[in-house]
Amino acid sequence: MGSILGSWLGSLLDGGNFFRAWGIIGGTIGSLIGIWAGYKFAQNYME
Repeated sequence: MGSILGSWLGSLLDGGNFFRAWGIIGGTIGSLIGIWAGYKFAQNYME
């Protein structure tokens, strides 16, 4: 979910194109945030 949201937000900066620089950067950042959030969720609620 994080990569999808990040790509979408990045594409808004790049004229609606998901495969240009801002879309790819946004997707990367979003995926890293999603991995971190999933890790924190698992630590707190899956014990």
